Amino acid sequence: MTYDCDIIIVGGGLNGGALALALGGAGFSVTLIDALPLATRKMPGFDGRSYALALTSTRLLDAIGVWDRLADDAQPMLDIKVTDGRAGTGPSPFFMHFDHAEIEEGPMGHMVEDRHLRRALLDALAAAPNVTQTNGQTVVDQTVDATGVTVMLGSGRYLRAKLLVGSDGRGSGTAARARITRTGWDYDQTALVCAVAHELPHNGVAHQFFMPPGPLAILPLTGNRSSIVWSERAETAARIDALDDDAYLEVLRPRFGSFLGEISLVGARHTYPLSLSLTTALVADRVALVGDAAHGVHPIAGQGLNAGLRDVAALAEVVTDAARRGEDIGTAGVLARYQTWRRFDNTALALATDAFNRLFSNDNPLLRLGRDIGMGLVGRLPALRRGFIREAAGLTGDLPRLLRGQKL
Repeated sequence: MTYDCDIIIVGGGLNGGALALALGGAGFSVTLIDALPLATRKMPGFDGRSYALALTSTRLLDAIGVWDRLADDAQPMLDIKVTDGRAGTGPSPFFMHFDHAEIEEGPMGHMVEDRHLRRALLDALAAAPNVTQTNGQTVVDQTVDATGVTVMLGSGRYLRAKLLVGSDGRGSGTAARARITRTGWDYDQTALVCAVAHELPHNGVAHQFFMPPGPLAILPLTGNRSSIVWSERAETAARIDALDDDAYLEVLRPRFGSFLGEISLVGARHTYPLSLSLTTALVADRVALVGDAAHGVHPIAGQGLNAGLRDVAALAEVVTDAARRGEDIGTAGVLARYQTWRRFDNTALALATDAFNRLFSNDNPLLRLGRDIGMGLVGRLPALRRGFIREAAGLTGDLPRLLRGQKL
C-alpha cells in the first residue's frame, strides 16, 4: 500500500503547526493542510490577540524548535492577582496573589502576541524537512479503510496517510466526517478582546478581576502594554462593540481602574461568543482530534491553547512510541492510549472553567461572601497557594515528554 505521507493534519493554526513540527521532528512525514493562503497567515500587523502560555507550553515550543524564535517578543508572567468586585467600585479586600518565586521552575508562563507566535511557527515549519504545507485548500471528504485514510481536497486532489488529525477548530469538519458528535452549551456571554497601552509599568503582573457580568483579564505584554479579555452579557457586549474607540475606552476605564495610569487602544478589537463544547470522543477509525476540534472552554483561566498543546504533546508521544514498537500508528489500540491520556483532563478543565464562571459571574451576596472568604483563605495558606501556582504553570498531572522540555 502506498501513502503520500505518514500523517495528514487538517488545520494549520497554532496546535496544528506545533503538532506538525513535533511529528516531523520525530521522523514522520507530515502534510499540513490549511484553508487560508500562506500570505494571509503571515500577516505581520498587531491585531490585539495574545495568548497566556503556561511554563510547560513554553517547554514544548522550545523542544520543537520554536521558542528561540519567539522568546525576545514574550513577556514573562511573574505574578497573578485574582480579585472580585464591581465596575467602578474597586476590588474586594479579599484576593489571591500567586508569586512565581514560590516555585523553583521560574515564571509561571509568558504572554505572547498572536502575530509573533504564528510567525515563529510558520518560520519553523518552512525549515522542517519532513513537513509539507498545503495552503489555501480545504478537505471536502475523507474515507477510511483497513490500512489508511484518504482525504479529498476542494481542488479534487487526493492524499492518503496512515493517520488523519483534525486541528480544524470547534466546527471541525474532520470530526463531523468521522461522525464524532459534540455536546455543550452557550454562556450568553461575549468576550471583548483588545490591547491597551498604559502610562505605568505592569511589572509582569497578570490580573483577573471577577465582575457580575463576567471576568476581566489584564495580561502583561512587552513594554507598557496589556492584553484585555473582557466578558460581558452578549447583548451588552454587542452594544459596547458598536461604539467608536473613544466611547469603548470610556466603558472600559471604570472596569480597568487607574492603577496603570491612562490607557489607550493599540491594535484591533475583537469579539468572541463564549460557549462550552466537548466532543463525545477524541478518536475514531484512523482519526484523532486536538485543540478546539476536541474541546472549547471558557477563557476564564486562559487555558484554551495550553490544553491544545497538551493534546499535541500527548498525541505526538503516543504515536512516536507506537511507531518505534513497530505498531500501525492509526489503529484503534494506539489511538485509545491518546484518548485515555487526555479525555479526563480535558473534561475536568471544561467543568472547572464552567463552575468558576457560574460561581463568579453573578452578584448573589451569599455567593460573593463565600468566594471572597475562599480567596482570602487560599491567599493565606502557602501549600494551597503553591498548588494553584503549579497548576497555572501546567506542572501538575502526567506530563508528556515535550511538556517536560524533552525530545521525543
